Amino acid sequence: MSDYLSVYIMAPSRDMAEKIARNLVEERLAACVNIMPAVRSIYRWKGKVEAASEVALIAKTRSALYAQLEKRVKELHSYECPCIVAWKIEAGFAPYLSWIAEETKN
Repeated sequence: MSDYLSVYIMAPSRDMAEKIARNLVEERLAACVNIMPAVRSIYRWKGKVEAASEVALIAKTRSALYAQLEKRVKELHSYECPCIVAWKIEAGFAPYLSWIAEETKN
């Protein structure tokens, strides 16, 4: 089942999160993107500890599309170094995984 991924992305605002999500789905790079507002992040950036309100996204896609998805997120994103990380979906409801495959076909 490693043909499928969940891709975790952070965005600085709901507007940017929606823009990224809509583009990924419209371009068939993801079948679905969940948007989770009101994430508080504490992180180290350029030698300083920072805090920010962010929005988390989880995109469901196929492994074969990861490079294109990452490239597209970087094009749309305002961060210098955006969080874009993927986890393999090791198991899942077969009809759902088939739906991901169908919705990410070009």
